[in-house]
Amino acid sequence: MDPQHRIWLECALEALEDASCDPRQFNGRIGVFTGVGGSAYQSQWPNADESDYHLAIGSDKDFVATRTSYKLGLTGPSLTVQTACSTSLVAVHLACRHLLSMECDAAIAGAASVSIPFETGYRFREGMILSPDGVCRPFDSRANGTVPADGVGAVVLKRLSDAIEN
Repeated sequence: MDPQHRIWLECALEALEDASCDPRQFNGRIGVFTGVGGSAYQSQWPNADESDYHLAIGSDKDFVATRTSYKLGLTGPSLTVQTACSTSLVAVHLACRHLLSMECDAAIAGAASVSIPFETGYRFREGMILSPDGVCRPFDSRANGTVPADGVGAVVLKRLSDAIEN
């Protein structure tokens, strides 16, 4: 399994636990809205090829949301989101829209990105997206680029009335 899938699954389960939202006892549908970075994980297996079904399912970014629903027994919508640097924010937006339209009663939203093989640093090139000084300053007038990083984040969302009630 791609480490991004694994770390996302771990974080999603922990988010559900922190929200006291047990999928086996939850009265409603829990949706999944997530994405992971592009994967070089499958290339780490020299004897594997594109026809290796289990490796493809376990490492391709397109399967992360449905795999999460399957592994955690969730029955709501399951959408894999890919929007480059804004994947987790768009996942949260989509989760909110699905909650408001009553397509699910709770939702896990977020994303994961883990570089394989692990590398540190980068070479700055003028005119490219990476920051020349290694600092990311979102929403700042001094913003001048982004910085690559590894991480995972997940949040469990409910409609306010349901969250107050439970």
